Amino acid sequence: MSAEDLENYETDMELALYREYRDVVGLFSYVVETERRFYLANQVDLQVRSAAGEVYFELTLADAWVWDVYRSARFVKSVRVVTFKDVNVEELAKAELDLGGGPGFPR
Repeated sequence: MSAEDLENYETDMELALYREYRDVVGLFSYVVETERRFYLANQVDLQVRSAAGEVYFELTLADAWVWDVYRSARFVKSVRVVTFKDVNVEELAKAELDLGGGPGFPR
């Protein structure tokens, strides 16, 4: 396998992962970023802890999807992350269900 073949393979894998993300993002309530991973989750518990003068974060996710191109099973029941680095948690905006305007659905 040449270097170009390997690069094309990795590009294809990343594109497939992006497409999967696009397809599943609507199933989740939160986006979570850590220094190592990107997650989608429906439940997030973030606790700030300290030990020996150091502050760290303990993050527990339930019903999650992991952005990782090398992972074969990206849907996971629960995830626990302990990190000294920043953690970003954002709630996703849900599109409102609009049944009005179509036949049989007067406004």
